[in-house]
Amino acid sequence: MKKLSIILSLFFLASCSKDLESLNTNIKDATSASGESFFNMASKNMADAMHGITYGSGGSPWETTRLLAQQISSVTYNEGTTYYSQFTWTSVYRGVLKNLDESAKVTAATPTVGAAGLVRQKNQLAITEIMTVFAYSTLVESFGDIPYNEAVNIDNVLPKYDEAKTVYTDLLKRLSTAINNLDVTGKSFDADIIYKGNVASWKKFANSLKLKMGMRIIDADPTLGSATVIAAAPGAFTSNADNAVFRYLVSPPNMNPLWTSLAVGNRRDLVAAKPFVDLMNATNDPRRPIFFTNVNGAYIGAPSGVVVTYESYSRFSDRFYQPDLPGIIMDYATVAFLLAEAAERSIINTPARAAAQYEKAITASFDYYGVGSSVAEYLKQSEVDYTTAKGSWKEKIGKQKWLALFNQGFEAWTEYRRLDYPALAAPPGSFINVVPKRLTYPISEQTLNGANYKSASAAVGNDLMTTRLFFDKY
Repeated sequence: MKKLSIILSLFFLASCSKDLESLNTNIKDATSASGESFFNMASKNMADAMHGITYGSGGSPWETTRLLAQQISSVTYNEGTTYYSQFTWTSVYRGVLKNLDESAKVTAATPTVGAAGLVRQKNQLAITEIMTVFAYSTLVESFGDIPYNEAVNIDNVLPKYDEAKTVYTDLLKRLSTAINNLDVTGKSFDADIIYKGNVASWKKFANSLKLKMGMRIIDADPTLGSATVIAAAPGAFTSNADNAVFRYLVSPPNMNPLWTSLAVGNRRDLVAAKPFVDLMNATNDPRRPIFFTNVNGAYIGAPSGVVVTYESYSRFSDRFYQPDLPGIIMDYATVAFLLAEAAERSIINTPARAAAQYEKAITASFDYYGVGSSVAEYLKQSEVDYTTAKGSWKEKIGKQKWLALFNQGFEAWTEYRRLDYPALAAPPGSFINVVPKRLTYPISEQTLNGANYKSASAAVGNDLMTTRLFFDKY
């Protein structure tokens, strides 16, 4: 009897041990994720990085670019407006590129069913590649030389940097391959937050991105730039219906980060910048009440980088206090301005066609903001009309593009660097005496990846905000 009791006790002990082990298993949270989940997380993180805002240093390298482009000024904390800023790229390498890398790996390893399944998988991989190119191109356009071939590898925490133009050229090849791999007759991601799985729309976006990148590299490599523009233009956006936008929601944690800063954070330091508002005032631009509030009936911009009284200047309008405000990734107005430039450079059509694309670009911006009925009168003004507006084609296009790129701070700053218009000056007391030409590398790179940082700094011509990047030739 005693022997039987011991056996039964051992049996129950073994059973209990197995049961106790099962208690350590989390049955509520997922233990794996789909390629689509990784892709959507990367898309959101990229949109957040492009649309957040700060007065100084932030989690995204682009949160201060609205201040650099002098569309917005900070009236209290002026680190960003006077260029006393530090930058970090962790949110992009870890939050965007690593998620895209995982998306591609999981998608490629997922079994498919039939020919339709293979097409779907190929489309998913191509779309993931397009967003990867978008993220890397933005890093290159910000910093210059960046970790690329050795990036997003958890087994290599000290990646070397690759030369910017070489990276950009490779990105163009990858983008062309991705475009060719898209099959518009097939499906892609079902829960795609940007285009709802529409492959034809992704193909237009990819061609529009290729067009932009072609124009960005054209002064550094005219042959490659021209060929890229010619190849991409026929497949690019043709209306606002094609715009690539990230659709934010009204519920957390998926609200527009601008709303999080302005409304939730009750920010009372960010107002319209004087250069931006002055240009709009000169032509009675009907987009002013869409962008800004008025002060006793007038639109007033604060001098950039100067501590002034918040209530005395125009601030963001109510439109930008909405949690579900769409985040623009790229729009048709940008494409039309690029085509106007291509005409002036005699790459596509002739300079005589530039005026038509210029007008399409301005019209697209007006239509997007709901003031399309005013565009005809606006275009008639001598300061706006392409044939009578003063200055070179770079000045005409540059100024109007700057206005149309409101709330797209990185694009506005990058096109200013490339076209050199409008004429902007560094605020008084700034860390450097010109508007920054690039972002400086994260401080963490100096301390954690010192040898590779020093090599990259020397290669770009010193890690300074005054150093021009490869595409900014003039």
